[in-house]
Amino acid sequence: MTLLPDNRWTRAVAPALLLHISIGTVYCWSVFKQLIADELQASPGVIEWGFSLAIFFLGMSAAFLGPMVEKDLRKSALISTICFVTGFVGTGVSIATHFVPGIFIFYGGVMGIGLGIGYLTPVKNLMLWFSKNKGLATGIAVAGFGLSKAIASPIMEYLIEGVGLVNMFYILGAVYAVLMLLGFALIKRPEGYVYSAPPRESRRGALLRKPLFWGIWIAFYLNITCGLALISQEKDILKDILHQLPQYAQLSPNDFSIAIAGIIATVLSVDAIFNAAGRLGFATLSDHMKRRESSYVIIFVMSIAICALQLVTHSIDNALLWVVLAMLFLINAGYGGGFSTLPVLLEQHFGIKSVSTTHGLTLSAWGFAGLSGNQLASFVVTHTSDQSHRYAAVIPVITVLYAVALISIWLVSRARPALATERTI
Repeated sequence: MTLLPDNRWTRAVAPALLLHISIGTVYCWSVFKQLIADELQASPGVIEWGFSLAIFFLGMSAAFLGPMVEKDLRKSALISTICFVTGFVGTGVSIATHFVPGIFIFYGGVMGIGLGIGYLTPVKNLMLWFSKNKGLATGIAVAGFGLSKAIASPIMEYLIEGVGLVNMFYILGAVYAVLMLLGFALIKRPEGYVYSAPPRESRRGALLRKPLFWGIWIAFYLNITCGLALISQEKDILKDILHQLPQYAQLSPNDFSIAIAGIIATVLSVDAIFNAAGRLGFATLSDHMKRRESSYVIIFVMSIAICALQLVTHSIDNALLWVVLAMLFLINAGYGGGFSTLPVLLEQHFGIKSVSTTHGLTLSAWGFAGLSGNQLASFVVTHTSDQSHRYAAVIPVITVLYAVALISIWLVSRARPALATERTI
């Protein structure tokens, strides 16, 4: 007998949010990466690999451990908790001992594995409990992952100022341990669900031989790559634009940084809200469409249109702040929406029996995009011949990539959905 009601809110939604709000703090990296570099006397470029490796291991662990999540939900929730908390606290220990490789081992490797398993764990469970609103259900959980940055960033800054960088990792590590263990205790499959092995045609080897799978993978990969390419440069883009405005143009570098700090922080918070809203909105929208691909088509058309507006108006070079903000907010929304719509798109084509396996394998695109997105933008910015237009040079590149993604998802939409799906409760 349990003290809590045995329903989809306590057994699916609550544990999903507890897990995803915890692991979503990986995106708070910008809050403390420079502080880690200063403390360890290492270059920011070297320390940046901690985040890149975390996203890479997220994708790879999801790809390889998807069948385990499919088979044993509670085991995967516990392993995720252990790996994430160990990695988070281990990062603090590495900083305290000035052990630079520890950042890559703990934040990148160990925590990254916890991220991948934890991200995947609640998704199919939500789809089983919310069989008639699968997009809404997955959107709720994945929105928690996107909104986590807005929740955790000010808490981290407060703790860093109050107790120091290392103690921040220890304190929040304990908090996340409690939250994730509570999620582990609550999560449960619907009554009557019985695990059965996925069909042979939906196993990893068979999936990798299907053009349909690669069409989805490419569209998903390019959406993340383009999103990261822009998001990784947004602080510098905003600084460049604000510096052109009359009220800031004559300020000294120090005064300028102080004057715009609040603006940058506000924009980043709104970014997180659009990211979360996109995750919830596009996934919910897909529930009301005949084909799940339609949400992706809207995302890519919207992204191409807003980038084209920037190209026409030269908004970055001309300091048209409203156009740049619209571009940042909408691409953040599309970036988040691509994550939340993915599970239901895969279920449409491969059936629900193998959702954890197919979802995990497709998340490998996130791992590779984590390595390529930032580096793509950095390469373009660094190698642009006219450095006065270096940030604007990123926009035509991602516009072309969004167009390729649109073609890829259009080809996917030509395929027939899977006819046989697992009976849900």
